[in-house]
Amino acid sequence: MAAYHVVLVHFPIALWTTAALIILIRALSNSEFARNCDRVLVPLLVLGAITGAVAYGVGLMVWPTEALTASPLGRNHMLAASWTLAYWIVLTVVRWKAGPEVWDGIRRWVMLGLAGLGAGMLTVTGTLGGHLVGTATAVSQVLRMAGWEVYTSFYVPDITLVLIGVATLLLVAIAVVGGRKSA
Repeated sequence: MAAYHVVLVHFPIALWTTAALIILIRALSNSEFARNCDRVLVPLLVLGAITGAVAYGVGLMVWPTEALTASPLGRNHMLAASWTLAYWIVLTVVRWKAGPEVWDGIRRWVMLGLAGLGAGMLTVTGTLGGHLVGTATAVSQVLRMAGWEVYTSFYVPDITLVLIGVATLLLVAIAVVGGRKSA
């Protein structure tokens, strides 16, 4: 059954990576191509959320919680997967509710920053999952240089807390600005 989880996680990874690329294209351009790419963004994000939730659920069925929480690597992966899934779901709702106005003014740069943060979270989650199945990546070396030994450290890095706080404030700002425009 573990093979199902390994296969399933590649769907949200591909969908959210494509969504991040579309956000990059749309943030940098108002061209017809960029606007056409944006038309598929919400469906991609929704599919990513659905497939992410399925992969997450299968992962919980495959590995017992007691086994995952017994090691720092398992706890880190479970925590990162939870954050990543929640983050991309929130980003989906923001883009869906804000509509095309999300690309007006400074909000386009906020979206770009949020997509970058989401892609980073996705990378860390995938790296930790790869370690769990015996496939280490070069990202692990970057994490080690940042002081996070994936096999022994279990903590929330301060930069993670800062990024989550900044993302939260940016999402609240988008909601406030969007609320004023619709009133």
